[in-house]
Amino acid sequence: MKGLFKSKPRTPADVVRHTRDLLLVVDRNSESRESKREEKQMSELFKNMRELKQILYGNSDSEPVAEACAQLTQEFFKEDTLRLFIKCLPKLNLEARKDATQVVANLQRQQVQFKLIASDYLEKNLDLMDVLILGYENTDMALHYGAMLRECIRHQIVAKYVLNSPLMKKFFDYIQLPNFDIAADAAATFKELLTRHKSTVAEFLSKNYDWFFAEYNTKLLESSNYITRRQAVKLLGDILLDRSNSAVMTRYVSSRDNLRILMNLLRESSKSIQIEAFHVFKLFAANQHKPADIVSIFVANKSKMLRLLEDFKIDKEDEQFEADKAQVMKEIEAL
Repeated sequence: MKGLFKSKPRTPADVVRHTRDLLLVVDRNSESRESKREEKQMSELFKNMRELKQILYGNSDSEPVAEACAQLTQEFFKEDTLRLFIKCLPKLNLEARKDATQVVANLQRQQVQFKLIASDYLEKNLDLMDVLILGYENTDMALHYGAMLRECIRHQIVAKYVLNSPLMKKFFDYIQLPNFDIAADAAATFKELLTRHKSTVAEFLSKNYDWFFAEYNTKLLESSNYITRRQAVKLLGDILLDRSNSAVMTRYVSSRDNLRILMNLLRESSKSIQIEAFHVFKLFAANQHKPADIVSIFVANKSKMLRLLEDFKIDKEDEQFEADKAQVMKEIEAL
């Protein structure tokens, strides 16, 4: 007889609904005193987080099932579950935080009938990105919120919101936080914002050129921190050498202040900074419409620059580098 009354296995949608109910309870309970009942609810919540993750990622025995993932995704974005995940994350233990972060990350890529429904949900709830960005100021939450933020900016509408948010300026400080892991995470998000969605980035840089590059130069390229300078000059090369940013590149290489900064980076003792700086410096030399003040800097420093470039060798043979170097020297000699 017992077999007749077996409880039905839960569907992915059931797990989402139960998780949502438990998170609503957690959200209401501001008291840190835990009763036996609350402990039981927390334990159920942690189990659910693990189950949601297994449905989306599969486990050692089985791959994820597309139908189950679609059901879970649909139920998750039907209501404000993502807001609850983000809001309640600080109240979870470390393992549950990791599981919740992976669930949120995976859901950004899940398609339901060929649509990324996460994008539609986020378009109506863009304020959640403010919570994730400000998460960099909380040591316990920074890496979880940072990972969620990077996945959310896969959606162009979200990246556009973050780029144009007043909070965008905060990244220049987050990248220099004393906690190495958090600073590196912020740098990874910053890079993603400035390289993933080409047309959005080009529009942002054109409209915000003055303040953005003023901050970029002083806080990153001229930072006292070696890692910050190295990452910044590498990213600057990636941005300026991208075809979609050609108007921004032309403007950048017409500034004497920018040229001065790059010349200083070229003289760094670090070979990797020198190489990345060279890739940007060559754009100044190759510019066929150099303003007069740029020409005068090149002329005044001509012999020094040519000597520096002559001695500039890289460890492994690189024909492209040698060709670029020869071309830059030719341009400088002709001035």
